[in-house]
Amino acid sequence: MRILLKLSGEVLGGPQGLGLDAQAIGHFATLIGHITAKHQVAIVTGGGNILRGKSTEGIDRSMADQIGMMATVINAMTLQQHLLARGYMARTFSDVPSLAEPYVITHARAALDLDAIVLVAGGTSNPYFTTDSAAALRALELKCDLLIKATKVDGVYDADPFKNKDAKRFETLTFQQAIDSKLGVMDLTAMVLCQENHLPLRVCAVEALSDIDSILLDNKKSTLVH
Repeated sequence: MRILLKLSGEVLGGPQGLGLDAQAIGHFATLIGHITAKHQVAIVTGGGNILRGKSTEGIDRSMADQIGMMATVINAMTLQQHLLARGYMARTFSDVPSLAEPYVITHARAALDLDAIVLVAGGTSNPYFTTDSAAALRALELKCDLLIKATKVDGVYDADPFKNKDAKRFETLTFQQAIDSKLGVMDLTAMVLCQENHLPLRVCAVEALSDIDSILLDNKKSTLVH
């Protein structure tokens, strides 16, 4: 199976969710590397541990988003180095070619065919689009079978489970249900892209990546959105 994994930038920032935490990044590099024993893996990271464009004050939104895109390049290149240090093949593609390999769909697909871990950085390369949208877009371009969004919680809830102990967890739901109920699974653009192109999404806790089979087969370990 070919999987695109969406990682939030915050998980790379360690307990504080800020900056680059070498211990946390090394840990996730190991988890991701284990997945490649059974599956081809592409990765899109967020950049919120460094800068979140839409919440930056005093900077034009378009420029802030461009800075946020650079943050995702920093995250991808750092994660790539940790993967390489552990003996895994990993390549970073970006629309910022002086920092990484130029993103060309056929080149990225070829790298996946060779079982390299492919990191795609820089979002969609356009402002006003989130890294959720980038993840959905790249998953479709790279002909992935599944999009996995790894978060702090073990699936999709109707409220924040950290704030509401009575929050209801969903084992499965449709994209239309998620959109109509405004569950915040991913941004609207990303969900519509997945829905219209029949790309399934699983939402899981990032630690569950240590057992990929549980994510793919057990709806108690992840929520399936289809």
